[in-house]
Amino acid sequence: MDASGRKPWVRAALLAGVGYFVVGYGSAALDPSVPDRARFVWRLAAWAVSAAVFAAHIGYEHFRLGDSPRALALHSAAAVALGAFLIAAAATVHAATAASHAPYWRFLLALVLWPIITALPAFLVALVAGAVLARLRRRV
Repeated sequence: MDASGRKPWVRAALLAGVGYFVVGYGSAALDPSVPDRARFVWRLAAWAVSAAVFAAHIGYEHFRLGDSPRALALHSAAAVALGAFLIAAAATVHAATAASHAPYWRFLLALVLWPIITALPAFLVALVAGAVLARLRRRV
């Protein structure tokens, strides 16, 4: 454990999860100010930044912490799930304060489904990336 009493992966997962939230919420909040012609590129940039956060998290887990591919995948998926939950929570708060919105139960359902829907593919991608990185490390 590190000096704060937490395992280092917890801090990395929290930081990455908050990073996903900032990118997702920030890009959505600024989206109306982006001209229609540039909106596709704007959204693509948000995806690219999220992918960079994901890759950096995987790299940190592998190179700095030396985690196994399974642990790396679990930690990365936990960060993605946290980011998805925070975005769903922000959408739920927005729906509660907006005059017109979809049925409220959908937002409550998103609090559960978004983390699952995003964490499962993130786990699989991180597991493959971790296995490839572990295999490359053994070869060198």
